Amino acid sequence: MGAADVRDPWLPDRLLRTERDALMPLLRRTPEERFAVRTACPGWTVRQVLAHCAAALVRIVEGRLEEGVFLPEANAADVAEREPWPLGRVLDELERGFSEAGAVIAATDDGTLDAVALGEWVHAGDVREAFREPGAYGGSASLALALPLLATASRRRETPALVAALPERAEPLTLGAPADGSRPPARYRGDAATLVRIYSGRPLVGTRYELTGATEQELLIYR
Repeated sequence: MGAADVRDPWLPDRLLRTERDALMPLLRRTPEERFAVRTACPGWTVRQVLAHCAAALVRIVEGRLEEGVFLPEANAADVAEREPWPLGRVLDELERGFSEAGAVIAATDDGTLDAVALGEWVHAGDVREAFREPGAYGGSASLALALPLLATASRRRETPALVAALPERAEPLTLGAPADGSRPPARYRGDAATLVRIYSGRPLVGTRYELTGATEQELLIYR
């Protein structure tokens, strides 16, 4: 196991807490009618994305992780359950999840829940983009914590090996399965926010980047 593969069990907790401190003040001061705008997630409004995020995190906190819990049908059921709730209750549950789920994730031996923390951060970007806030997937203080989790998630999903040259980092970021000699590593040059968009399947309209040796479809970690 190389140094890049050594899991930092508390990294998801730091990401979730940092994102909590960045996102919750924005949500608390935003007028309720704006939570009805659509997001990059097909069919989901901001409120529905946040309900999904809150439900996923509190399921982790409460240990309600039955088989199939994060499949689309289960996610839709969680969102539907929260439709009658006042917005404040949804936000309270989300803040609780941000605060408490990280410790539970840290206690897992295999790190299978680390990708949930990364997904929560990506969804926070979905919300910022829907609200037309700057730096949707790259401008927050959480970026430096999210990129190592993105690298880990891409290795777990066994996406093609890729070396990313990012202006936000002095050293290249290595993602995907280790290169085995049968295929040279792909290369990416562009900003970190666009890299996140590629791996998470978010819209790329208006972005500029160079990608060689792999296709965007091959790099998806959420399918």
